[in-house]
Amino acid sequence: MFKSYYKLFLFFSILAMLVNCANRGMPSGGEKDTEPPKIRYSTPDNFTTNFNSNEIEIYFDEYVKIKNAQKQLIISPPMEPAPDITPLGSASKYITIKINDTLQPNTTYAFNFGQSIVDNNEENPFSYYKYVFSTGDYIDSLSVRGAIVDAEKREPEKFVSVMLYEVDSIYNDSTIYKSRPKYVTNTLDSVSTFSIDNIKAGKYRLVALKDENANYTYQQKSDKIGFYDKEITVPTDSFYEIKLFKEVADFYVERPTQVAKQKIQFGYRGDAKELSIEMLEEKPEGFEYRIVKDEQRDTLYYWYKPNIELDTTLFVVRNKAYVDTLKHRFRDLKVDSLIIKPSGTGTIDFDKDFSIAGNVPFEQLDLDRITIMDRDSIKVDFKTEFDTLRNTYRFKFEKTEANTYQIQFLPEAVTDFFGKVNDTLNYTIKTKKFSDLSDVRVSLIDAEYPVIVQLTDNSGKVKYEQFADAPRMFDFRHINPGTYYLRVIYDANGNRKWDTGNYLKKVQPERISYYSKIIDARTGWDLVEEFTLLKTDPDLPKN
Repeated sequence: MFKSYYKLFLFFSILAMLVNCANRGMPSGGEKDTEPPKIRYSTPDNFTTNFNSNEIEIYFDEYVKIKNAQKQLIISPPMEPAPDITPLGSASKYITIKINDTLQPNTTYAFNFGQSIVDNNEENPFSYYKYVFSTGDYIDSLSVRGAIVDAEKREPEKFVSVMLYEVDSIYNDSTIYKSRPKYVTNTLDSVSTFSIDNIKAGKYRLVALKDENANYTYQQKSDKIGFYDKEITVPTDSFYEIKLFKEVADFYVERPTQVAKQKIQFGYRGDAKELSIEMLEEKPEGFEYRIVKDEQRDTLYYWYKPNIELDTTLFVVRNKAYVDTLKHRFRDLKVDSLIIKPSGTGTIDFDKDFSIAGNVPFEQLDLDRITIMDRDSIKVDFKTEFDTLRNTYRFKFEKTEANTYQIQFLPEAVTDFFGKVNDTLNYTIKTKKFSDLSDVRVSLIDAEYPVIVQLTDNSGKVKYEQFADAPRMFDFRHINPGTYYLRVIYDANGNRKWDTGNYLKKVQPERISYYSKIIDARTGWDLVEEFTLLKTDPDLPKN
């Protein structure tokens, strides 16, 4: 028995020694590789002149792959069709560029790889490698530099294409819609500055695009655009600041569709402020219609009564110079029942009004059947405003702190377009104590009036705003505590809203200035912020 235990003990002891020795002898793997790959050579050589090849090979000291080339690789001037570049996804010790386009004579081409070249193991990037060649006998070496800012937002867009169009006999303002630029660069995802390099002397137009389709042509429906107002003469030492903005789309209306009984939907894009819709067919006696805008979408609803016993009809849609005739086919659908929704219940801000909206157009409001009572059961006087396009009634009354308001609509207080009425409706809203809120005073230095002063959240949504056409203090009283961003809109036309730009009309968006500090509005605090505004025109180039 003892011998058996001894043999077993000896076996496990030897096994443990072997495992321990094996562990001590296993390699640790060494330090993590942080070195980017290095180029050994390329054929033809980088910066070759009188280039006449259709294939380029770039050799590295280790295996590499190309990552996210669609966004990172910038070819200037752009090539059409695009070159074939390998390897994509797999690894190799060299990159091959097969040129499929017919190269222009006496032109310098640049392949800027951004962060797309990485080693195979750790994906360390070989950052911003540029392969340059010229089909002429010298390399163009001039540059245009600048920065991209967003006309409305605090932070600029990423991956913005910045382009130069040569001003020659065939250039006109519509060129950017249908032709590729002479030179191009991209801000990629890390910086808002740009430098368009390896360009030749001449006259150019400078345009920036948030090019959603990556085709180097302007698509108004999807792209943001920015432009410099005047021609640029290269060489230049100026630094150009380009404001990127989304245009109001050219007006267009979609074919109408029946969405409920006596309710027809017209989808559209653009500015519909002056839009009119006319039914051409002979209409029954007493015919009436109302047009209401959808709360969320660019959609108008055409409500009509009485019902029309037709299979089809024609509508003429007019909006400024736009005229279109659209055919509509009627469908037998159910009628919408009246639903009334309040703007909100619970706590209400002091600068907001209580309102109601309906899914069917409102026809009449009986004020004698509506009461607003405060917490002491005292009636509160109120006035109403009706927005016909949005089908909304606003109730304006003086609110006091720490109060509760009971709002009651008795039956038949609201009558809709078809004569339907409401049942009893009860809503409750409350106000906070002033001590639970915050006050912010804003003083503007060197402002150019009229202006709109806004407090926004981190996403840019406007929480509070005030307008002024002459110097004054801007007191934001009894606002909810939180962090805000302060911005000032130079409301040049005094219409009390920010207006975007228009490329063809050469109109820049209205200027917006952001305060550099975050506004920390705390409970019970009174803040005073002094905002000094720059007088210089931001649209001028900076030396």
